[in-house]
Amino acid sequence: MGIFKRIKTIAKADINALLDGMEDPIAMLNEYSREMEQEMAKAQKALSLQIFVENKQAALIMETKHLVDKRARQAKLAIQHEENAMARLAVQEKLLHENQLSLYQLQFEAIKGQTHILNEKLQELQEIYNELQHKKVLLASRANVAQSLQQIQHATASFKQDNIVRGVARAEERILLMEAEVQAGTQFANPMAVHDTAYRNYINEEEVSRELEKLKSEKESV
Repeated sequence: MGIFKRIKTIAKADINALLDGMEDPIAMLNEYSREMEQEMAKAQKALSLQIFVENKQAALIMETKHLVDKRARQAKLAIQHEENAMARLAVQEKLLHENQLSLYQLQFEAIKGQTHILNEKLQELQEIYNELQHKKVLLASRANVAQSLQQIQHATASFKQDNIVRGVARAEERILLMEAEVQAGTQFANPMAVHDTAYRNYINEEEVSRELEKLKSEKESV
């Protein structure tokens, strides 16, 4: 049917293939959703019209059946009253309405068949739409992941690792140099103090001899 021509192409196409080369695949999926919603609205309107025609045809059949029954009763009543002309006219109209009834019933069957086909197409369209919505959610998630990976790759590509490693090495060398300077400064901060300490710790031989003599004399006196 004509209203399904566009959606038929989408239904048979591989949506992943359609996404290739698209700048914004999610936007394209949203556009497909809008198109399908429009097609579904057209299909629902066509189905409503078809159901209206079917109901109208059913009402016409019911009305024709009533006329057939009415003319049959009129013909029997005219025969009972020996009104042959009236009976003949009632029979003619009865046969005419029976012929119309047969035609209306054939038309009704054809209309019901068209209604059934249209209803199946609408259900098929609804299933495709639901599938697209489900796939859109999955593809949106995949698109977000892919976008994040692209950002990470871009950041990694611009990450100048060698320069940073060299910078860290230079910083480490600078810190080692600073530590060596501090250590050297501590050792040679006051050379005169070192000299004074050495001087205070120096005892000449003459002092040692006098102290020994003193201890010996003390021992002899005891």
